[in-house]
Amino acid sequence: MKLKKSWVLALVLSVMAAVLVACGGGGDTSKDSVNKSSKKEVSLMESAEIPSMDSKKGTDGVSFTAQNTVFEGLYYLDKDDKVQPGVAKADPEVNAEQTVYTIKLRDDAKWSNGTPVTANDFVYSWRKIVDPKTAAEYAVIFSGVVKNATQITAGEMKPEELGVKAIDDTTLEVTLEQPVPYFHSLLTFPTFYPQNEEYVEKQGTDYAKDSDHMIYNGAFTMKGWTNTSKSWSYEKNDKYWNKGDIKLDKINLEVIKDPGSAVNLYTTGKLDRATLSGDYAKQKQNDKDFTSNLDAFVYFLKFNQKLDGKQTIFANENVRKAIATVINKETMVDTVLANGSQPIDGLVPAKFTFNPKTQEDFRKESGDLITYDKAKAQEYWKKAKQELGQDNITIEFLGDDQEFSKKMSEYIQNELETSLDGLKVNIKTVPYKSRLKLDETQQYELQLSRWGPDYQDPSTFLGVFETTSSYNRSSYSNPEYDKLLKEAATTLATQPEARWNNLLKAEKILISDDTAIAPLYQNGVAALQNPKMSGFVSHLFGAPYSYQWITIK
Repeated sequence: MKLKKSWVLALVLSVMAAVLVACGGGGDTSKDSVNKSSKKEVSLMESAEIPSMDSKKGTDGVSFTAQNTVFEGLYYLDKDDKVQPGVAKADPEVNAEQTVYTIKLRDDAKWSNGTPVTANDFVYSWRKIVDPKTAAEYAVIFSGVVKNATQITAGEMKPEELGVKAIDDTTLEVTLEQPVPYFHSLLTFPTFYPQNEEYVEKQGTDYAKDSDHMIYNGAFTMKGWTNTSKSWSYEKNDKYWNKGDIKLDKINLEVIKDPGSAVNLYTTGKLDRATLSGDYAKQKQNDKDFTSNLDAFVYFLKFNQKLDGKQTIFANENVRKAIATVINKETMVDTVLANGSQPIDGLVPAKFTFNPKTQEDFRKESGDLITYDKAKAQEYWKKAKQELGQDNITIEFLGDDQEFSKKMSEYIQNELETSLDGLKVNIKTVPYKSRLKLDETQQYELQLSRWGPDYQDPSTFLGVFETTSSYNRSSYSNPEYDKLLKEAATTLATQPEARWNNLLKAEKILISDDTAIAPLYQNGVAALQNPKMSGFVSHLFGAPYSYQWITIK
């Protein structure tokens, strides 16, 4: 397929720029640690500013990584994504019906101000999350799971009626609506973190507005952060129960959106890990400091079917199918990203969940549900224009200011405009936090979006597009899809194989039949990493990264 000459020229120029930048550091980017003192210290980068440090309000990977660094829940994910006791002393005791979890807390878990972490800290935090007054977006993760959460978030019951109670300071009892196969892993997720009632209430609206208005119970404390900060640091928490296993004294974080700047900072010894994309990832693939891995974030185009109460052109199925099948995803990941990302033709990622009976990968078993086919895309587009009675169509395409997002938007714009006759795509680029807000208020037409798993189960992806999901934000609705997911969460909860089959059917409806979204790729992460640094951990679900095992020689 031919690309527009202007787009190709821009790509060539960016490659030349990358080469010029690299020449300053020579062919080998191997470096010594940025640590210049006797303290164990590393410097890392983040792709965007932190939207929220309040565990009741976090909704994105950047926030979850930061919260995971300074807070700890009942359980945490270890280096192999296995669930381990955190504030909890051991695995939960579960009743025969699998609906009541009794969890004993360790005696030595403390907040950074020396106050013990108690069962009431979890009760307080969870009740606040489901309270409609809090308007917590992630309250949905409690719905249908913890007893009475659905009714509480709907304003039909009081927060005090949530199925959680403190038996004593070190014993928490959680009652579920029905058995939830993934509940143990769900307890590692940041939304389930504790909060100290006395401290939070004293801070009032100032709580979590900056690092001086928080107390911490995780491996590190936070310094120098406000909600507009482009740099901050984490320092070892002397009150953390497992402080003996934390090898770093300090982690410096800086927001770096331009990959060229990241490479420069790495080659000049100011970063211990630099995330790469596009030209830089291709150029550095043979560098001995190069590393890459496939994570579980899935990127897709999100079609908003209703804007300001009126149907958009994306309410038309043929429009959605035309756009979903016209983009060459293989070329996209090889040319634009080049970071190990893989094209995907479904929503649930590969190497994430497996058939409870056969252990077959969900992605492999579900198959390729919508593939690149330019000729078929043009057929869909022709039908769509006839149905809409329009020869020329203009759409607004929402993306954010991260460098890879801007390049992706340009590539997709080119694919759509050169292959679908009469289509004009106007790119709207906004800051990362602004894009999240526009998504939340459903103020967009077409959007480059992503989803990362909260727990290890296909429903963490598929549940997003249920009619009543607060994260749907596209006005997609299919009663059969909703029925399959409801059965998977209720009547089939204790029938693993039947439940699995329902989830397979649901994905087919979402992608193949309705094309509610256009899957693009499963994310890969390429980076240059200081060979003297180890223990940087990526997770397949929950918070994207953990820093507590990092060591530096």
